[in-house]
Amino acid sequence: MADFFAHSTAVIDQPCTIGTGSKIWHFCHIMADARIGDNCNLGQNVMVGSGAVIGNGVKIQNNVSVYKGVTLEDDVFVGPSAVFTNVINPRSFVERKDEFRGTIVRRGATIGANSTIVCGVTIGEYALIGAGSTVTKDVKPFALMMGVPAKQTGWVSRNGQKLTFDNNGIAVCPASGEKYILKEETVYLSQE
Repeated sequence: MADFFAHSTAVIDQPCTIGTGSKIWHFCHIMADARIGDNCNLGQNVMVGSGAVIGNGVKIQNNVSVYKGVTLEDDVFVGPSAVFTNVINPRSFVERKDEFRGTIVRRGATIGANSTIVCGVTIGEYALIGAGSTVTKDVKPFALMMGVPAKQTGWVSRNGQKLTFDNNGIAVCPASGEKYILKEETVYLSQE
């Protein structure tokens, strides 16, 4: 007996891996050789391609396709109708399956609704991609990205709160009290 929930309208091709406590909702399609971790929630009409990797605790909202070559690490949030690509220059009449470019979304990052993630990029831990943005290059950990193409407009905490750094490069998350350090254009969570 499965230790995950799948709605009766979901299509789950075998073999694939779906972790304990995960929920697969209406009209989802999980293709063979997809890997989904524990305690994930896939909203209506989500497609997970063959070879795609989804970590633990990932939430994917309605109408998202996670294609082959995409890796979503633990605790990633993908907003409704976000788009991942896997070929940089697609043509219907040119076979390019051997040219797929991988995309990695690191632990705890958020992809806002209707965002587009162009293949071949890495989105850093706890980064936040604003709704409707188009990511065309790598994103630093804790970076706040907005626009088309997406540009960094600030930094956020693990809690998703905007960080304001003092002259010493120190910021405190207003929600959690965690301390962050900005050094050489990179943000670190303080271990103090």
